[in-house]
Amino acid sequence: MAKTEIHETAIIHDGAIIHDGCIIGPFCIIGGDAVLGAGCYLHSHVVIDGKTTIGEHCEIYPFASIGKIPQDLKYSGEDSFLEIGNHCRIREHVTINGGTKGGGSLTKIGDNCLLMVGVHIAHDCIVGNHVVFANNATLAGHVTIGDFTIIGGLSGFHQFVRVGEHAIIGGMTGIGEDVAPYASVITDNRSTTGGLNVIGMRRHGMSSEKRHSLRQLYKILFNTQDNKPVKIIAENIRNNYLDNPEALHIIDFILTQSKRGIADMRKFSFDDDDS
Repeated sequence: MAKTEIHETAIIHDGAIIHDGCIIGPFCIIGGDAVLGAGCYLHSHVVIDGKTTIGEHCEIYPFASIGKIPQDLKYSGEDSFLEIGNHCRIREHVTINGGTKGGGSLTKIGDNCLLMVGVHIAHDCIVGNHVVFANNATLAGHVTIGDFTIIGGLSGFHQFVRVGEHAIIGGMTGIGEDVAPYASVITDNRSTTGGLNVIGMRRHGMSSEKRHSLRQLYKILFNTQDNKPVKIIAENIRNNYLDNPEALHIIDFILTQSKRGIADMRKFSFDDDDS
């Protein structure tokens, strides 16, 4: 059983649970309601507060602030929870807030995520597994990010936005509408989708046949000659894709109730098929 090492300058409040094999470096502060999974490594000057549970083998770098109260004027002192999965790397100056009663009181981050320097995850956000946030990316409250999404540096997300699995968001992009699974997005000041994340599909072993089928689906959903709302198009074609789980996932994402609407892709061409 691995030995836990706690630097003499660290402050561990009564009630905190520190599992075996953790290394807690100089000047770290762990609150009394925090739970630290086995094998975690806090480099130095890390603050973990609130009702925060961190999974196994996470690595947190200096000056990260994890589990402090939400930056929400509606927050009134209610219980606020934060859950972080296993094998996450949280770099310098990252801030992650707990949830509010208006969003289920829970902020949650999945397994194997990388949060680079200065990332902010606001209250009630739900982040999937294997998500990468580049430097200074920022989520406002109630944002949902799907598995295997890559988020570019200095990008910002409006409250209640949803991003589907395997999407990629370019640096300095402002996202104000939902981004469908497998989409590639870059913008100056409003959300516009630029195509499919073909590189990401390849990296995760998706066959050329499946990539081609999703490209064809996007052509149908975002047909520049069809002025129907994309939800109506999705409803009309759903039964044609019952045996294609990836395509069905995209359609169902579009059909799910959205508070921000779906990013419009009609201005982009999908004709040069590089799948």
